Amino acid sequence: MNIHLFKKVYGKGIKTVGLLIACLLPFLTFAQNPKKVSDVSNPFAMAMIAIAVFLLVAIYMVSRLLVQQAQSRVTRFKKQQKDNAAKIVAAVVIICLSFAHTTGFAQDTASAAPAASALVPILSDTSFYGLVSVIAAELIILVAMLIQLKAMMSAEELEEATIAAAAAGIPVEAVKKDSSWKKVWDKANSFKPLQEESTIDLGHDYDGIRELDNRLPPWWIYGFLLCILFACVYLWRTQVSHSAPTGIEEYQASVAKAAVEKEAYLAKSKSSVDENTVKVLTESADLEAGKKIFTAVCVACHLADGGGGVGPNLTDNYWIHGGSIKDVFKTLKYGWPEKGMKSWKDDYSALQLAQIASYVKSLQGTKPATPKDPQGELYKEEGAAPAVDSTKTVDSTKITASIK
Repeated sequence: MNIHLFKKVYGKGIKTVGLLIACLLPFLTFAQNPKKVSDVSNPFAMAMIAIAVFLLVAIYMVSRLLVQQAQSRVTRFKKQQKDNAAKIVAAVVIICLSFAHTTGFAQDTASAAPAASALVPILSDTSFYGLVSVIAAELIILVAMLIQLKAMMSAEELEEATIAAAAAGIPVEAVKKDSSWKKVWDKANSFKPLQEESTIDLGHDYDGIRELDNRLPPWWIYGFLLCILFACVYLWRTQVSHSAPTGIEEYQASVAKAAVEKEAYLAKSKSSVDENTVKVLTESADLEAGKKIFTAVCVACHLADGGGGVGPNLTDNYWIHGGSIKDVFKTLKYGWPEKGMKSWKDDYSALQLAQIASYVKSLQGTKPATPKDPQGELYKEEGAAPAVDSTKTVDSTKITASIK
């Protein structure tokens, strides 16, 4: 850009910015007093203000370039766009500098001094974060304007190249520029441009479809080689050096870990049972624990084999208060004091009561030495097959008739 064009584009704008800054300079030292030092005396604040002003000038210059680009394409809006751009820039200058003046500089002597910033000594929090916000906003605006300027210049160059190509008889497709993403994608796949396809043409033409000797994409080849390298390292570690577990060993370790977690879960779930959720425990450890407690506290009334003494017989199918696992657990937990059966909920945990109830249920069907006569009502487990009287005579003629 020559000197004449530079003056034409930026001369008036630079004068305007300079005039505004000159007008605002007196405010930077206004209303100071001996009791409080102004933020503007801080060198860091002065540097930030200088950066903000510099970015503002840069924004103005880029905006002028944008205006010039727009004027070259839409000449009928030339004067309107110049006026609008000048007004916008002037407004931004006034707002930004006024914001910096009102938030960080000398204030009335009666007002309390703001707290000093922990990041920058002397400079107040309001001034520091205000200036940082202004600079950040200016940077965002400047970057957005530069991106827009690049897009407009690229579009203008493409338009000029298209016009020149059309005048020279060159196909328009040959001068079109690909996007940055397409260039990266083509490079990653080693695609040949349209002009170089003849170098990879195998000469086989099938109904207008040509066969090209395209290479595999480099990323695919490197990925395949990486898989081979991983396989070699894996086989060496698992089969040769044995520094890593094999698939079977990993499976066995995961099964063992799951078994431990299962035991912990079952132990937790067992300890939280009540008369509504209790189930029969069939593991030998639980039955052995139930037998141990039964032998210690229950044999006085029910004998060691469960045949019954003062208490009822626990080996038959007759129960006074129900024979399900939930009924037995409830009897152990709350007891029947009026019948001599105490409550054991304060002596044993829920898990121990479940173990005792499960052991009592395991005594059914056994043959005690001196069984007591049945007491209560006959109880049948849900889903159990009805009892069959083996002494009853079966009429063979009825069976034959039913078969026929």
